[in-house]
Amino acid sequence: MQPRAYGRVLVVDDEGTILFAVGEFLGRLGFEVHTASEREEAEALLAHVTYVGLIADLRLMGSDSREGLEVIAAGRERSRDIRIILLSAFTCPELEQEARLRGADAVLRKPRPLSEVASCLLDLLEGGR
Repeated sequence: MQPRAYGRVLVVDDEGTILFAVGEFLGRLGFEVHTASEREEAEALLAHVTYVGLIADLRLMGSDSREGLEVIAAGRERSRDIRIILLSAFTCPELEQEARLRGADAVLRKPRPLSEVASCLLDLLEGGR
């Protein structure tokens, strides 16, 4: 049986093992997965490629970084239809509110099983916001 084709997803994380694992998992489900390890790379891809989904880590290249918020804002600015998930080990109500104001559809706490991340993305794609 052929996997369903869901479209392109951009996964942004500064940890290569996470990029690989998420990319492989979503690829097996039928997504075309692009990856970026830093904000500038993600923003360049968002400017030139249309994505159905964006999954971004909060902290990129630095323990106190919140560059993931800038990435999701760029994704939302580029497309009102893109479904956006922010992943972070450092969640709190204030962060979740800021992420939603910048365009996130969901905020998930790390670590999270890949099946749950994929399920959240599929739910967002099927049901909208």
